[in-house]
Amino acid sequence: MVHMPLDPEELVRVAVEAGNAIMEVYESSEEIQVKSKDDHSPLTQADLAAHETIIAGLMGLDPGTPIVSEEGREGNPNDSDLAWLVDPLDGTKEFIKRNGMFTVNIALMRRSASRWYPIFGVVHAPVPRSTWLGGHNHPAEKITDSRRTRINVNEEPGQRVKLVASGSHRTDKDEAFASDIGPHELVRMGSSLKACVVAEGAADLYPRFGPTSCWDIAAAHAVVESAGGHVMGPDCRTMDYDLVDNVLNPYFLVTCSTRWNLIWSGNQG
Repeated sequence: MVHMPLDPEELVRVAVEAGNAIMEVYESSEEIQVKSKDDHSPLTQADLAAHETIIAGLMGLDPGTPIVSEEGREGNPNDSDLAWLVDPLDGTKEFIKRNGMFTVNIALMRRSASRWYPIFGVVHAPVPRSTWLGGHNHPAEKITDSRRTRINVNEEPGQRVKLVASGSHRTDKDEAFASDIGPHELVRMGSSLKACVVAEGAADLYPRFGPTSCWDIAAAHAVVESAGGHVMGPDCRTMDYDLVDNVLNPYFLVTCSTRWNLIWSGNQG
C-alpha cells in the first residue's frame, strides 16, 4: 500500500494559493493576455502564475517526487513509482470568458508498469472558493469557505437523469449518448467541475467524447472514486493514464453508477 507523502491539508493549501494567484489576474481591470500553445490551446499569465505556485509548493513539501504539469515537468516519472500530476488552470477558455468555471487540479499518481492511477486528488475552484478532495484511504470531502462536508455520489438516480456536459465542447456523439440515456436534465459547465458535481451527487453522469489530457481529469478522478463513483474508459474499465509518451485520454465517462455501461460502450463506434 502506498501512503500519501504529504498531509492532505498541505495540498489543499497549495491549491488555494494557486487559486489566489489566478484570481489576481481574473479580478484585474486589465485585459487578459492570451497566447496560443503548440496545440493551439490558450495560455494566459494566470496559467503560468498558478503553475509556478504549485511547483514551488510541491517541491518545498515533497522534493523527491517528480511533477508533471500541463505547463512543464520537474524530474522524471519513469524513475519513480509516484508522481504529482498538475493542471494549474483547467478551463482556460472559461477563465478568459470570466465565467468562474475553472479549477486548480493536483493529483498524486501511482505507477503500475507503464500506466498510472490517481490515488489522491484536490480540485479547487477559486471563484466559489470551493475545494473537493479525496482518494485512497481518504473520504471524499467538499470545503466551501470554512464549511467542510463529506460527499457521496447519488446512489439512487431517478428516472430523469442529471447529465452534465461541457460548455465549450459538444459533439454529435454527446447528442447520441444523451438521446440513448432517455429523459434527462442537461447542465453545461466548464473544467473538472463537471466531475466534481458527480462526486457530490448533484449530477449523475458526465460523458466526455472531446479531447482531454491526463492532467485534466486525474485529480477529480480520485475524488469521484473516493465518493463511490466511477471514471471509466471506452471499455467500461477504470481509466488509467500515461504521463510520459501519450498524455491524451481516450473518451471517458464519469458516473455514479454502472447502470449505463451498455449505453456507454454502445456509443464508442
